[in-house]
Amino acid sequence: MTDDEKQKVLLEYPCRWVFKIIGPDAEAMKCAVAEIIRDKEYKLSLSRSSKTAKYYSLNVELSVDCEETRLALYDTLKSHRAVKLVL
Repeated sequence: MTDDEKQKVLLEYPCRWVFKIIGPDAEAMKCAVAEIIRDKEYKLSLSRSSKTAKYYSLNVELSVDCEETRLALYDTLKSHRAVKLVL
């Protein structure tokens, strides 16, 4: 078994997926999610804020129909200026 095969995520699609996004402005991140995930139903919730409220994390839960869609959403969220980190 190669390293790539060991690291490959085995999921059955469609499935529910939760992205955790982190950034300095919760409202800007909410707008980013609405902008990126226009045509899908999703649930957005505040996960937590840092002790000094410098950073916020939001959970974005939605149904994804294939790995390509999941990875494309990850890349698009990650590249948005309002988002510092995607988990």
